[in-house]
Amino acid sequence: MRTSLSPPAPTTLFMLAALPPLTLNMIVPSLTNIAADLKADYAAVSLALGGYLAVTALAELAIGPVADRIGRRPVLLSALTLFTIGSAGCALAQSVTMLLGFRMLQAGAIAGFVLSLAIVRDLADGPDVARRLGRISMVMAIAPMLGPILGSLLDVAVGWRAVFALYAVLGAGLLLRVWTDLGETLPHASGVEDPHARKASRLLGEPLFWCYALCTAFSTGAFFIFIAGAPLIAVTAFGITTAQLGAIVGSITAGFLIGSFLTTRLVLRFAPDMVMLAGRIVACVGMLSGLAILGAGIATPFIFFGCTVFVGLGNGLTMPNANAGAMSVRPHLAGSAAGVTGALTLAGGAALTSLTGFVLTPDAEPAALLVLMLLTSLAGLVAATGVLVLKKRQRRLAAARAA
Repeated sequence: MRTSLSPPAPTTLFMLAALPPLTLNMIVPSLTNIAADLKADYAAVSLALGGYLAVTALAELAIGPVADRIGRRPVLLSALTLFTIGSAGCALAQSVTMLLGFRMLQAGAIAGFVLSLAIVRDLADGPDVARRLGRISMVMAIAPMLGPILGSLLDVAVGWRAVFALYAVLGAGLLLRVWTDLGETLPHASGVEDPHARKASRLLGEPLFWCYALCTAFSTGAFFIFIAGAPLIAVTAFGITTAQLGAIVGSITAGFLIGSFLTTRLVLRFAPDMVMLAGRIVACVGMLSGLAILGAGIATPFIFFGCTVFVGLGNGLTMPNANAGAMSVRPHLAGSAAGVTGALTLAGGAALTSLTGFVLTPDAEPAALLVLMLLTSLAGLVAATGVLVLKKRQRRLAAARAA
């Protein structure tokens, strides 16, 4: 077994980070079959997505602070145990109530994402944090693309219960992996430690943290807007068929994958904050270019969705660096930073998807979606600029004290 402060294998962190998106979307193709088999309303079964996201957001707020106090390892082991039990319970559920109850236990999967980020921050510093988070982001971009495909294959071949059975197997396997490979990585300071040093309130009072967190939330928000509005625009404005829709929606994820890869290279040459800012500029330029092209009367699906890819590309450049920055404001509270940022991102995503559904009507123009994405991307740009302004002020104050 690994000892204290022993670095886990990168594949362990990759698997931990991939578990939440797989848990969220692998069941999507099975929702109608679940409703039919359990003789339940589709609206009730859909709470397996909406209710799960709500519980996940609350769990993120708790997981980070607890892990900052008692350590990453015990929280991960406990969360994965709950996830495995919940998965097995869902596979055996005989009613929608039982299914939803055990489904909420699966929210323990989010500990894999929150604490994989915190563990990277425990073991690395400076640009190396963003570089490692960029690799994790690449895995998180691939998982949502593969999840629904695997889920649909299992549902057709064996039935929807096989999806939850696979979750249980994955949870048990990952639990064993963490037990044998991941030692405690939370550094404990020697000597006299500030008894309040690990209080999350210290983090929440930092304007710099909020700039990083809001940059992440608004960046991801543009993605949520796309997911909520792209299917409607694709069908009503461009006549895209259902068979083609998957590739269209996946294009922005491909952009994120490329951006995350570029992050792993660029942070070796440029300051992470500058790469983060560049990502926001790329996203905004992509949306402005799309609006200019539409304004010129050129409206083809290739050009329209080609422009939205820049949001994914920009997010891949921004989010690893913004997450790294948020966890670096108070390194002893890296878990809390990751948890609060994640919860803020989910809450913002829920609000923005609802707003998109309200604004976009069946006769909405493609430009309406680009405007919503642009406004959210601009808000992320403002937050990223705030980081640079605050850090410049900090350097000025430090120089004044030194003088």
